[in-house]
Order: sequence, then C-alpha cells, then structure tokens
Amino acid sequence: MQALQKEIKELLISALQLEDIGPDDIDAQQPLFVEGLGLDSIDALELGLALQKRYGVSMAADSAETRRHFASIHALAEFVAAHRKVAA
Repeated sequence: MQALQKEIKELLISALQLEDIGPDDIDAQQPLFVEGLGLDSIDALELGLALQKRYGVSMAADSAETRRHFASIHALAEFVAAHRKVAA
C-alpha cells in the first residue's frame, strides 16, 4: 500500500503542478482539503481526472462517499486499490 500511496502523491504533485513539494513532504494521513495541503474543488476535479486516467477509477462528482475517498492520500490509496481496473 505504501508504494501505491507514493504513486498517488507523485500523481497529485504532477497533476496539480505543485512546485516546491515532494512525495516525502506529504503525510499520507493529513487532510488534502482546507487544512493539510489546502486543496480546493478545482484541484479535486483535476486530481479525479488524473486518477481516472492512471487507474481507471471513477467517482461521483459531489457525494459524501467521494469526499471520504479524497480525505487523505491513505483514503485515496484504499479506494484505488479496491476499484482500479486491471489492464488486460
């Protein structure tokens, strides 16, 4: 799971063009929105698209379940691990 968390951290940094931050600077348990990394709804859309492209996962745009998945890198990794499509 740690390898997947690192992949998702790298994807987040790349997709959102976060400069001056590396994967090791992101705590997998810290919140992604408001406090923590301080991401906003536009960032969530961009990250959702990047996750869909990379892992083939999709989420409802505005649901309580999606908000839980986007709570932290750890939560995203659990979601991706459970729902990603395996390349045939």
